[in-house]
Amino acid sequence: MNIGSLDGRLLFAIPKKGRLHEKCLSILAGSDILFRRHHRLDVCLVLNHPIALVFLPAADIPSFVGKGNVDLGITGHDVILEAKMQDHVTEVLRLGFGKCALQVQVPESGSIQTIDDLAGKRVVTSFEVLAGQYFDEIDARLGLSGDQKTRIEYVGGSVEAACALGLADGIVDLVESGDTMRAAGLHAIGTVLNSEAVLIKSTVPKHTHLTPLIDLITSRVAGVIAAGKYVICQYNIPRVQLPAATAITPGRRAPTISPLEEEAWVAISSMVEKGAIATIMDKLVSIGAEDIMIFNLDNCRV
Repeated sequence: MNIGSLDGRLLFAIPKKGRLHEKCLSILAGSDILFRRHHRLDVCLVLNHPIALVFLPAADIPSFVGKGNVDLGITGHDVILEAKMQDHVTEVLRLGFGKCALQVQVPESGSIQTIDDLAGKRVVTSFEVLAGQYFDEIDARLGLSGDQKTRIEYVGGSVEAACALGLADGIVDLVESGDTMRAAGLHAIGTVLNSEAVLIKSTVPKHTHLTPLIDLITSRVAGVIAAGKYVICQYNIPRVQLPAATAITPGRRAPTISPLEEEAWVAISSMVEKGAIATIMDKLVSIGAEDIMIFNLDNCRV
């Protein structure tokens, strides 16, 4: 590959590793973005679209997109705010995965049990900007200034060990399940923000001719995300129960209703939320539905 092979291509930044990487590869596959990444290369050409994928650390993606060096990217909402790039990038689509919370954690057995208890003490984090903004507000509310203010110190990793090592009175770090924090003897006393993966583009794009392709990719990614949230529910129901059935499965706009050879019955097909399907099936059975079948979606446009 040479630099000339990128001319005219949309540059799409993908996290090269970490909690978002594998899910992003699944999104690309579902969007029919085909590529072959050579070992150790962080740039590769898409085979069926004028796109080049750029694999970057998630923390660098907001800056690359915001400055227009890359046209499109996937990263965490928290990373955008930490990089102070929220005015330079537009969050095109929230992706519903990579959900986590940036939390304030302290030793469970310690004397500090509230945010106000921690104010004015030492806090270790890899999110200096967000933690600093959060505690500036706490300090201002409590009237702490100068040497009395909360001290924010940066560490790049293993933040949860800082309290046990005597480096901090509390930490600010990303939490998904909370298992790591509990294992370290920590518990949450406050949440700075909730975050998830987002698809972003530059607020002031450099390559306006790529807008139609950006819109196409956005639509495809949205279809993959929606397909992960919904399933198709098909079943047969007595015609007299049609009002009750459509109340249970109203669909996104309306259910598809088809007559059966047996005049007293109809077939219904409806898009329903995947997370509610067990309850929906129970309700359908209770009103006399039969032959209930569930079909997963690979992709859709809704």
